[in-house]
Amino acid sequence: MKLREFAYSRSGDKGDISNLCVFVYDDDNWDVLRRELTVEKVREKFGGLVKGEITRYELPGTKGLNFVMTEALGGGVSRSLRTDPHGKSYQSLILDIDIDTDTEIKR
Repeated sequence: MKLREFAYSRSGDKGDISNLCVFVYDDDNWDVLRRELTVEKVREKFGGLVKGEITRYELPGTKGLNFVMTEALGGGVSRSLRTDPHGKSYQSLILDIDIDTDTEIKR
């Protein structure tokens, strides 16, 4: 299943750093999100878009994961020739990640 089926995302940027947060719609899916949405899966999905580190932070109070990606915006808003220098489309890209789960997901 796609991540978007049980989670939503928000994004932000500062310079050449993209910040993505993913939150579950239903708190009962928090453990699935924590287990399945790894730095490795995010790196694989984003490929060459992110040249630097990807760091994952858990936000248990809000049932979310925060991914901070460095060297992710082609130099940043004022330096990038990308059509999306803020990386707002990244929040849609992360939700396209396939999640393997044998667990019943609440929607």
